[in-house]
Amino acid sequence: MIFKKNILFVFLTFLGINGFAQQNPRKVTLLEQNWKFVNEDIPEAKMAEYDASKWRTVSLPHDWAFENGITKNGSQSDGGGYYGGGIGWYRYQFEAPKNFDSQLTTIEFDGVYMNSEVWINGRYLGKRPYGYISFRYELSKYLKTGKNVIALRVDNSKEPSARWYHACGIYAPVYLISTSTTFIEPNGVHVTTQRKKDKSETVRVKTSIKSYKNANQNLVLETSIIDASGKLVIKKEQPIIFNAEGSKIITNVNIQAPKLWDPKSPYLYHVTSEIKNNNKVVIDAINTKFGVRTIKWDTKTGFWLNGKQTKLLGVCEHYEGGPIGGAWTEPLLRWKLGLLKEMGVNAIRTAHNPTPPMFYNLCDEMGIMVMDEIFDGWSKKAPEDYGKQAFSDWWRKDIQEWITRDRNHPSVIIYSLGNETRGNIAKELVAYCHQLDSTRLVTSGHSESEEMDVYGVNGNSEKMDFLIKPRLNIPFIATEAPHTWQTRGYYRSLTWFRDEYKNDGLTSFPLPDLTDKEIFTYEWAPQTSWSNYKQHFNSSYDNATVRISARKGWEVLRDSAWYSGSFRWTGFDYFGEAGYVHGGWPFRLFMSGALDVAGFKKDLFYFYQSQWTKKPMVHILPSWTHPKMEIGTKIPVWVYSNCDEVELFLNGKSLGKDKPGKKWNEMQCEWLVPYEKGTLIAVGYLNGRKVVETSQVTAGTPATLSLTLDDKYVSPKKDNIAVVTVSINDDKGICYPYGENKLFYNIQGPARFLTLENGDPVDTTAKFGVFENKGFMGLSNAFIKLDRSDQPVTLTTGAILGEKQLMTSNKIAIDVKSLVLRGKPTVNSFKVYYTIDGSSPTPQSTLYTRTFEIKLGTTVKAIVVKDSKVILNMQENFDGNLGLYWLDNTAKSSNGSFIKGMKAINAEYKGAQKVTINNQSSLRFDKEGYIRWYQENDGSEGMFDLVFYLESINDNDNTNCLSLIINNTKVDQFNAKINESGVDGWKVIIIKHKLQAGANDIILQSKSGCNAGVYLLNVN
Repeated sequence: MIFKKNILFVFLTFLGINGFAQQNPRKVTLLEQNWKFVNEDIPEAKMAEYDASKWRTVSLPHDWAFENGITKNGSQSDGGGYYGGGIGWYRYQFEAPKNFDSQLTTIEFDGVYMNSEVWINGRYLGKRPYGYISFRYELSKYLKTGKNVIALRVDNSKEPSARWYHACGIYAPVYLISTSTTFIEPNGVHVTTQRKKDKSETVRVKTSIKSYKNANQNLVLETSIIDASGKLVIKKEQPIIFNAEGSKIITNVNIQAPKLWDPKSPYLYHVTSEIKNNNKVVIDAINTKFGVRTIKWDTKTGFWLNGKQTKLLGVCEHYEGGPIGGAWTEPLLRWKLGLLKEMGVNAIRTAHNPTPPMFYNLCDEMGIMVMDEIFDGWSKKAPEDYGKQAFSDWWRKDIQEWITRDRNHPSVIIYSLGNETRGNIAKELVAYCHQLDSTRLVTSGHSESEEMDVYGVNGNSEKMDFLIKPRLNIPFIATEAPHTWQTRGYYRSLTWFRDEYKNDGLTSFPLPDLTDKEIFTYEWAPQTSWSNYKQHFNSSYDNATVRISARKGWEVLRDSAWYSGSFRWTGFDYFGEAGYVHGGWPFRLFMSGALDVAGFKKDLFYFYQSQWTKKPMVHILPSWTHPKMEIGTKIPVWVYSNCDEVELFLNGKSLGKDKPGKKWNEMQCEWLVPYEKGTLIAVGYLNGRKVVETSQVTAGTPATLSLTLDDKYVSPKKDNIAVVTVSINDDKGICYPYGENKLFYNIQGPARFLTLENGDPVDTTAKFGVFENKGFMGLSNAFIKLDRSDQPVTLTTGAILGEKQLMTSNKIAIDVKSLVLRGKPTVNSFKVYYTIDGSSPTPQSTLYTRTFEIKLGTTVKAIVVKDSKVILNMQENFDGNLGLYWLDNTAKSSNGSFIKGMKAINAEYKGAQKVTINNQSSLRFDKEGYIRWYQENDGSEGMFDLVFYLESINDNDNTNCLSLIINNTKVDQFNAKINESGVDGWKVIIIKHKLQAGANDIILQSKSGCNAGVYLLNVN
């Protein structure tokens, strides 16, 4: 079956072209600065006369949850990365537009999370529950001469309202729009094209116009097509005829031999739509960019773009994924998308909600295709989410805004209606999408997939049994695959499966160990401090997974014609889902990205780059710095490359050549190299000629810093944004890959930190409003916002450097570096004074001139003085129990001492008391209550073993006082005696029961007078 669409798409903009802006009476003002904000509920703040002068002044975008940071009891819980919620108020004061009484004035919000309510001069305008949708209100009849006040209340008091981290507040741009009373409606331009036999394109522009005062005038609509160079292609004028609902005009024009939009060459035309009176005066106008391209979905041959079979090389991406929470600016969003495209990504799934319009604009310009997703669930999934609070009343209005807003983007190739959800409403949702936009097909992330146009499958598409089944009768897309996890800079030579390797049901693909026994023995902390077996980092060898490796996933996709593409989970690490997968606090984020949350590239990034890009590249893993490894230990050395062959050298000696293969386990070049300190060099050859090389060098102990401006996609000069990478290096400038010393920052000039982020999954310190953080695996990023002036800005960073545990050296160095972000470089003269006795340093303390030695247990303090002023006040501790935990070579780094499962104390519960015996914390019922676990099944519906670890308090007690309820259905077979055999003193009961695909609600309910303890639940 073939599903073909010949279509052209557009996005609206208000930029000028060929004098268009100068003639346009439509005024669009970005309301970015001078918002007043308070993080509490003040009902009287809606009134115009309320005095908000003592509130904080903030600029947009703004995310108060991110600013407030995380706490162990954060109301978003582990699912939201332990961030908070609450209620916030915003107020904005502005002068009424000129001639406002004869114009139409609208305020437009691109994104407010969530339950926003808006007032103008004390008059209520309305409420919008969904936090991921644009909306607008007309202000005209409430405006007054002089000062006017917008008040906005945002209610996130009910948490968790998402299954991942969400922003709180006005996290996207806000615009004040003034137009004539005859105007082009919001989302009122819809453009499609039809390919003709002569390969020209018929452009069809449907324009919706309203008029409040000028309906009887002689007006015309002038539609012009302009190419990327600004040259007029064609123009057409049509009379405007109004009826009771306004006017809808269809314009058809032809483009001869159009240039096509595709990821490699995202060519964009312009449409200008102008309303003119009979004197040729412009009444209203909108400028629209668009791109010409054709798409086709075929059951046997997959996805086609512009007549070419094209694999969708995609990633799922939460809008909040990355370093700054939800408050993305356009330059930083370009930085994020640029990194993904550098990896070879050509498609993004907006998991699991729409994004602000600037995201789609950037995808149009940069050539990234989009699976545009609207909802996570059609009913409750998180305890207080949109599915519970508002879906049934608001879904139709939200879909209408979503599709009419996004349907014109050439980047949007398909709609997705939900993620691992279900309901009889599926057919109605699909039909409504088709009604609003007949040019695109509809899919979902494993949500009533049989009702969709394209069959979308999440984790189940990774299973062997799915891949050997008879093919579907509609096109297929892997909406969420593969699921592999990795921590930057962390390696294990033994394979790890989330659910252990099982092949009895043809589920997981084989993934052999790399060595007979584990050779890497460092951890983030000793196991005695872990809360559960999940609390470990994940290996970067592509050997930590749920069911399938990234390499095998790519092999299947590449070699199967019917396999349209996949969206790996995920592009960037993201805050949240820290409990379900990683065991909870202090883990704060999900480690599924090819880039970490700071934007640093993991080894996985380079695997995809080796398969998805053409520019010659080589990348070596792991690092060649192993301070606790015995000399001669054989280390698996991998090289990812897209060259014909790679040669590896160790200390100048060739270890031979290897060729990247097509089979999954041959895609990396591979050597087993006995460890010795020195330099590894990988050389890539094409047609026998050396074209590229890279190296890994054994680093000494931390001794210096380097600051590097990451200006490939964003720059201080153009964007007033700076991304600065701080590297902890040895005395030769080689990055020490375990560097974790504190970094201290000072900004000279009009600028501020947006965040300091290192990517560490267990770093729970504040990231906003601070001037220090620590390195993680040798690196950290500083994200800086500069003002719009031309005043100079300089960043200075300092650190007290050395191994935290003094493993191989007790020498300490202090280094300070500066980087000019704007203005002319100047000569910096610093003096550093330090103490090692715990006292606070002064200019009378020891002047730092060279490295010095200390003992374990020492606290080093230092000040950095410039021009007689202290600009940095630094402190670093060194002791045997600080930093990474290093085992000796005979210690085991496995997690076998833990009973696997979801602890009751980490679940939602009521009527139970926390009890701790022998370092094991459980819940004990002594009255009526419940424990509720959330279990996500990212595969297909099926039978599972539910393993409960329980205790009976009374000798004659059994489980009759406990009821098991799964997805609102009581499970009678739970009424059985607890097994006498147990584990670590806990009695075990195993129940087989069906779990549905996606979210599952598992409740253990106690009766009044029940006397039983519950430790955990394990689902197999």
